[in-house]
Amino acid sequence: MARRSTTPPCLAAAFLVLLLQLAVISTIQTVLVVDALSHSPPPMSARGPSRFFLDTASTDEWSDLLPLGIFHGITTNPTILERDNIPCTVESVQSLARKALALTDEFMCQSWGGSDDDLMYEIGMELSSIDRRRIVIKCPVTAAGTRAAARLVRSGVRVCLTACYNKNQALVAAGCGAEYIAPYLGRMTDVGRDGLSECRSMQSIVTGMGSSTRILVASIRKVDDMSTLASSGCDTFTFSPEIARAMFEEELTDIAAKDFEDSAIRNKGTKLK
Repeated sequence: MARRSTTPPCLAAAFLVLLLQLAVISTIQTVLVVDALSHSPPPMSARGPSRFFLDTASTDEWSDLLPLGIFHGITTNPTILERDNIPCTVESVQSLARKALALTDEFMCQSWGGSDDDLMYEIGMELSSIDRRRIVIKCPVTAAGTRAAARLVRSGVRVCLTACYNKNQALVAAGCGAEYIAPYLGRMTDVGRDGLSECRSMQSIVTGMGSSTRILVASIRKVDDMSTLASSGCDTFTFSPEIARAMFEEELTDIAAKDFEDSAIRNKGTKLK
């Protein structure tokens, strides 16, 4: 005689429901992972060590240019905030940071305090408090700014020393453990200095010291200057929306792209709506 099951019907039904719930959860997790991957920026292995930053606080420019996929993050400072009509307050900058970090990997904002390094440190701690892994605090490479920067580094905050005009300031950045130092290429050139030479020397200094400090070249006026410095080993740049668009200005490329499109249409291709 066949043995009858001793499992109560209610337990069997509950077990079946549990299995179905687990299957649904697994399916949802798979969909979420696939969706996240489809919207992720290019993997770092594809980008190499290079980092490009978009130098604006305009969310309209973010919407237009970040989909290009070439940017690692966004940089701002009080002058940029003023230009884009964003108040220079902790609350306002934190709100901007949240918007930026929903779209990209890193956000740089500048602390303030003048000669009061205690105040600059405290504001930097507040600004970075919402995400210390992805927010970088900028401090001017003055004595007060460097004191604040050194304390921020010891407190686990990522730091960029900014307003750099002299190759010797790269020594300061490496010495205090700043992750970045931002030389103002265009402004150096404006006052008669050889900005390209200064930036190349800064890169040689941090490389020679075995420092991990990145030379974040800023105040870029020409795409050609980026190419020149990139061929000399510089791999980190922040630039305006105008420079970002100028990177795609090549008439011969536009002509070739149109020729390809025309051939596709003639060859029974269909324009996408």
